[in-house]
Amino acid sequence: MKTTDLMSNSQKKTTWSLQDNKRSEEQRDLFKAMGKSGKRRHTLYVLVGLLILLVFSFLLTQIYKETLETCLTSTFCIDSKDNVILYSLYVFFNILIIIFAIIGAYIVGKKLGNYFKV
Repeated sequence: MKTTDLMSNSQKKTTWSLQDNKRSEEQRDLFKAMGKSGKRRHTLYVLVGLLILLVFSFLLTQIYKETLETCLTSTFCIDSKDNVILYSLYVFFNILIIIFAIIGAYIVGKKLGNYFKV
């Protein structure tokens, strides 16, 4: 049995084509964009991400049972039990610095890769 014999028994498939103007104007208009484009929500996503990161930094300071103390200067020290909000902000900003360092290293690596055609 040849493959052409098998194909002759199968049903013809309806195709949508632009050739020979097979589609009417109504059928062509079905695929056009309608209305306004969606709003960009990048700022909302960034703010929600920062809020989640802030909550996690607060939870990290609460989970650890021992009192942690950090001195930012020789006269200004904060600890995790007395200054809960300040210490949470300290952890939050440290995490942000790490995230920005990773993003910066990615951007520099990508530019160096494009420069050297790697």
